[in-house]
Amino acid sequence: MYQRLSAVLFPIVAVLLVGAGLWGYQEHQEKNQILVKAENQYQRAFHDLSYHMDQLHEELGNTLAVSSASNFHRKGLINMWRLTSQAQSEVNQLPLTLMPFHETEELLANISKFSYKTAMRDLQKQPLTPAEMKILTTLYERSKEIKTDLRKVQESVLNNHLQWMDVEVLLASGEENYDNDIIDGFKLMNKRVTENGDIDWGPTMTAMNRRMSMQGVEGAPITAEDAKRKAADFLGLKDTSSMKTVENGADTEFTTYTVSVPANDRSTRQLEFTKAGGKLVYFLTERPVENKIVDIRGAVEAGTDFLQEHGYEGMRAVSYDEYNNVASIMFARVVNGVTVYPEKVTVKVALDDAEVTGLSAGELLFHPSTEKIGEPAMTEAEARKLLNPNFKVKDASLAVIRNDLDEEVLCYEFLGGINGGDYRIYFNADNGFEEKIERIRDSDAEASGA
Repeated sequence: MYQRLSAVLFPIVAVLLVGAGLWGYQEHQEKNQILVKAENQYQRAFHDLSYHMDQLHEELGNTLAVSSASNFHRKGLINMWRLTSQAQSEVNQLPLTLMPFHETEELLANISKFSYKTAMRDLQKQPLTPAEMKILTTLYERSKEIKTDLRKVQESVLNNHLQWMDVEVLLASGEENYDNDIIDGFKLMNKRVTENGDIDWGPTMTAMNRRMSMQGVEGAPITAEDAKRKAADFLGLKDTSSMKTVENGADTEFTTYTVSVPANDRSTRQLEFTKAGGKLVYFLTERPVENKIVDIRGAVEAGTDFLQEHGYEGMRAVSYDEYNNVASIMFARVVNGVTVYPEKVTVKVALDDAEVTGLSAGELLFHPSTEKIGEPAMTEAEARKLLNPNFKVKDASLAVIRNDLDEEVLCYEFLGGINGGDYRIYFNADNGFEEKIERIRDSDAEASGA
C-alpha cells in the first residue's frame, strides 16, 4: 500500500518541487531585472548631471566673456536656465533625499530663477548691471567647484564600478558613518556650497522667494474666547459652549486660532482666525455631498451672495472647478472696473443644495489692499494692435496680474478665441509686453460670464 502511495505521490511532489524551483528562479530573475533597470536609471541621471554641470560652467564663462552690450547675454541666460532645470530634474532622480544636499539643490534653484527672470526683460533697454555681472562671476566660481567635485565622484564610480543601489541601501539603513565614495563626494559638494555663504541675488529674486507673512495683518491680539465669538457671528450662532479652540504657532509670527464647531452627526465646521486682528483665514464644513442638482450659474450665485453677506464686496468669479459634487470657485476683487487677480478668495459650494461649505481667504488677507490703480501708459486700441489678426476679441478690460517674475503689473486683458480655443491674453499696459497667455476652459467662461 505504501509503495503504491509513494509511487503516486513521488512524481507529484517532484513536479511541485521543480515548479517551485522554476517559480523562485523566475522571481529572482525578475527582481534582478528590476534592480538592473533602477541602477541604469540612477547611473544615467548621475552622468547626465555631471555633463550638464560642465555645460553650465562653460555657459557662465561664455556669458561673462562678452561685453555688456552684447546680444549673447540673453541667449546665455536662457541656456543657463535650461541647464539648471535639467540638472534639478536629474538630482531629483537620484536617491539623495536622505542625504544633506539641500544647499546645493537650493543653489541650482536660485540659478534657474535668476537666469529666467533676467532673460525675460529687454536686455537692450536694461542691460546687465554691475551687480548682476558680479552674481554671474560668483556663480561661475561656484559652478566650477561643483563641476570639479562631480568629476571626482564620476571617476570613482567608473574606476571602482560603484553602484547607486548600494548608496540607496546605505542611506535607508539609518547608519551615521558611511564608507562610500559617492556619499562622501556629495557631502563634500554640499559642504562647499554651505561654507561659501549666501549670494546677494538682488531685490527681484527676494520678491520671487517671498513667503506668506503676518506683517500685513494689523490689529489688537484676540483671545481664544474672542475667536469663538467671531466664529459664532460668522455662522449666525449664539451659543459657543460646544466650540473648541486650538492655538497654532504660538509665539511665532504666524499665530492663529482654529475653532471647531460641531454641526450634527453628518458634519463638522472649522474656522481659523489670525491672532493679530482676528481676521478669518479659512472656513470649512465637512459633510458628504451625494447628489448634483445645482448648475454652475447657481453655484456662482450662491458663492457671490455668501461673500457679500460676510463683507467681501466687489468680487467676481474668474474660475470654476468641480470635484465630488462640490464646486470650487475662485473670486477676484474688482477695483474701479479693474480685476485685481492677486486679491482673491476661493469658495466651495455643495452642489446638492447650494450650501457654501468652504471659504479660503488667506491670499486676500495677506495681500495689501489695492485702493488706487495707476493709469495705463498705452490705450486699449494700441494694445489691440499687438494681438494676432486672427484672434477674435470677445471682451477687453484692465487687470492687475502677477507675472512670471512675481511682479504685480497692470495689463490689458483680452478674452477671445482662435483655432477653436478661447484664451485670455495679457499685455503690459505700460510697455505692451505680452505678460501671460491662458487657455480658458468652458466652465471658467460660464462662471465668469465670458
